[in-house]
Amino acid sequence: MSALLSLSLSHFRSHKQTEIQLDERPVVIFGPNGVGKTNILEAVSLFSPGRGMRRASADDMGRRPEDLGWKLSADIRTFHQRHHIETWSDAGAPRNLQIDGKVARQLDLGRITPILWLVPAMDRLWTESAEGRRRFLDRVSLSFFPEHAAATLKYDKSLRQRNQLLRDNVRDSHWFEALEQPLAESGMHIHNARCNALEYLVEAQSDGITAFPTAILSLTQREGEIPNSIDDLRTALIESRGQDRAAGRTLVGPHRTDLSVTYASKDLPARHCSTGEQKALLLAIILANLRALKKKSGLAPILLLDEVAAHLDAERRESLYQEVCKTNSQTWMTGTERTLFVDLADQAQYFEVSAQEGESQVRIARENA
Repeated sequence: MSALLSLSLSHFRSHKQTEIQLDERPVVIFGPNGVGKTNILEAVSLFSPGRGMRRASADDMGRRPEDLGWKLSADIRTFHQRHHIETWSDAGAPRNLQIDGKVARQLDLGRITPILWLVPAMDRLWTESAEGRRRFLDRVSLSFFPEHAAATLKYDKSLRQRNQLLRDNVRDSHWFEALEQPLAESGMHIHNARCNALEYLVEAQSDGITAFPTAILSLTQREGEIPNSIDDLRTALIESRGQDRAAGRTLVGPHRTDLSVTYASKDLPARHCSTGEQKALLLAIILANLRALKKKSGLAPILLLDEVAAHLDAERRESLYQEVCKTNSQTWMTGTERTLFVDLADQAQYFEVSAQEGESQVRIARENA
């Protein structure tokens, strides 16, 4: 399994200086609203590639009013290896990263351990724009295929450059050809990774605890069909130049794909489900991701669940705790009341968060309290 064995937050949001020592069990963090519980989970999420679960800028993460910059460090154990990771920002500058004392790229974090999360803002995933669902699917794909991040960066760069040519009304085909080949190559890599990730999720759902629904998952394209090869995608880009020029943007490619989700037993699209059913579907997919990763690599990822227990009934809370304990996942969960986690008993470690004069304070809570 993957597990954080220590976590340090320095001038990070509401935490002036917080040190937490941990073991491999699930982590329960409880306390009133606004005391800094979610900030701890966000800190953990920054030990994975990207901008973390809030997608915030480095400047927004610093503690106010000092605005001195911030630093996070952690010891992470995966299999039989232990890594020391430090990431920081000096007064709003871009993030720096060191792994085991050596300068590293964010992409390197994906090769140490996957980190999954579910936060309240994702509750609207099925009813809002396709962009959010693509971002969610790409996080899932990244958890299985670390190289997915590099392909996404390459695709986004080529896409921005092609869109600029379209807006500038450039007619020289050589400029487009130079961009459309890498765009097609990275685009098909993205599409194939998404398809393979969905296959893993579909297979893993059958191993779940039945309190959570089964989701039917598929990819849809906003216009036309999804190309089947690099050559097909490149040809589609060539043929679409006139239409794209009129629109001022590229209308073909995986950036136009949507994730379709249906509540299987009701044959009901997720967007038409009740709020509770939508939450259950989302959690079912996250748990399937957890199980699939454990099966694929033998390594249970770290899972972050912010305020999830308060929105589940007693049966689903119990099923959730059974799932995370069964997979040996170090799952971090927050809640306002400790009683929400009573079914975990001594299978978890507990931390209480409070605030004094705007500064978060964290203390170990007795397991049998």
